[in-house]
Amino acid sequence: MKQLHQGAKWLFRIRFYFSFLFFLIFLGCFILPFLMRDAFESSFNTFLAIFFQRFCLVFILGILIILIFGEFYSRLSYKNWKYEMAPNELKLERGIIWKKYSFIPYERVQNVDINRGILARIIGFSTISIQTAGYHFAGNAGNAGVRAEGYIPAVSVEEAEKIRVFLMKKIGKKQGL
Repeated sequence: MKQLHQGAKWLFRIRFYFSFLFFLIFLGCFILPFLMRDAFESSFNTFLAIFFQRFCLVFILGILIILIFGEFYSRLSYKNWKYEMAPNELKLERGIIWKKYSFIPYERVQNVDINRGILARIIGFSTISIQTAGYHFAGNAGNAGVRAEGYIPAVSVEEAEKIRVFLMKKIGKKQGL
């Protein structure tokens, strides 16, 4: 089984930060009023000073928690995301707590896309999307969050091209080209 590109750690970190940033804001809206309950009885200037002090404390602690958990998450995600080009199928293994194993037969592959967003271009990796026959992802409305059945989030640029050429040859053989 092959490991992802080292840049995948950054990809996993950023995804974690964005998803937990909203959680932190939501949680802060409930924690801060609880911490401020004794300050409501003071003067306005004292209230502002207490508010600013406690807001900074909650904000800094929240950011530290997100950074620490983000680092753990990115390292564990990277360690547990593997892929292999077997003779008859693509094997994908991923997951930290709940493992997910996918086996994609080459005869079901219809298209292979290589994507490189801005982060991928900076760090030097590519994302591969492998569309297959009969796969339907019931995501949210539109194309937001829709992923191909075969999805490899971060491989080197050279490896992505090798995988694409290999899979396109397999597609060509099945179609008689």
